[in-house]
Amino acid sequence: MQQRTARVGKNNRAQVVTIPLEYRFPEGMKEVFIRKVGEDVVLSPRPTDWSGFLASAVRVSEDFISDVDDLPVQEREAV
Repeated sequence: MQQRTARVGKNNRAQVVTIPLEYRFPEGMKEVFIRKVGEDVVLSPRPTDWSGFLASAVRVSEDFISDVDDLPVQEREAV
């Protein structure tokens, strides 16, 4: 894998990274997810539509949040 560099600068009070052309996000993409993995900063496309994820085979395990108790039902007066 070829290691590339990008320029880091400032625009007002924000830090700006100029991404090389072959790494740029698709035209029209307005937001990305950002996270740190160790010292690395990782950008991922933020989907505008979750239908692809919801249709995928990603499922939680049977014991997912099994140790969490449900909150009691709150009694409220009708107004």
